[in-house]
Amino acid sequence: MAKVAFLGLGVMGFPMAGHLAAKGHEVTVYNRTFAKAEAWTQKHKGKAARTPREAATGQEIVFCCVGNDDDLRSVVLGPDGAFAGMSKGTIFFDNTTASADIARELHAEGKKLGIDFIDAPVSGGQAGAENGQLTVMCGGDAAPFERAKPVADAFSKAVTLIGPSGAGQVTKMMNQMCIAGIVQGLAEALNLGQRAGLDMEKALGAISKGAAQSWQMENRWQNMVNGKFDYGFAVDWMRKDLGIALAEGKRQKAAMPLVALVDQFYERVQARGGGRWDTSSLIQPLQKP
Repeated sequence: MAKVAFLGLGVMGFPMAGHLAAKGHEVTVYNRTFAKAEAWTQKHKGKAARTPREAATGQEIVFCCVGNDDDLRSVVLGPDGAFAGMSKGTIFFDNTTASADIARELHAEGKKLGIDFIDAPVSGGQAGAENGQLTVMCGGDAAPFERAKPVADAFSKAVTLIGPSGAGQVTKMMNQMCIAGIVQGLAEALNLGQRAGLDMEKALGAISKGAAQSWQMENRWQNMVNGKFDYGFAVDWMRKDLGIALAEGKRQKAAMPLVALVDQFYERVQARGGGRWDTSSLIQPLQKP
């Protein structure tokens, strides 16, 4: 069992921290809104802290899941940041989906203090966090990864070290790029089938048994056909992630024409008030031009 902190109790962090507590780890939580941290302690065994530094002090591993690069800097750096409370030999295990640049920056800052920083973005969405079935893709050094992995297993079905600092974030970009392309293709196919008057259950039952099969098809086609998107991974979050991927693509001189196009389609969904809709809402502008 380990002494850990968890920074950021959003739709992902709240249940992830809960799984750590359920596995018997000693957990201290921090959230920008302290009432959310207090609410977590009413549901799970653990303590609430008022600053990242307070939460991180005396911990072996500090987990984190916040919104973006700026949010991450705000909880890590500065006099009230987590690094200010962490000791040499401890680990910062960051589950935020952020840029590879911030991962490398904080990895370097941590090294100066004797702190190991691992970028460890997750895939699986809110349901994966609640069920403890996230996929975690990591970048950083092997020795601290091996120490942190058995603890991170509390909320994961797979935790993999991909490569050096930043590798986890680039892998998460690849993950989101693949999803975006699959969902757009699925949206266009379903829209065609609907307009042609097909029995969609029979049609999907047929093509889902072949090479077209995907997680998105199995789990999203019915709600896409019915135009129900008030759940799941939000369009706003996907656009943030695709923006990170497009910026990295520009830096690496990697062409991303499809990703750039699908990002524009998601922008159209946002313009219709669908920023909080599930990413499968790409079909909505096709259903209702």
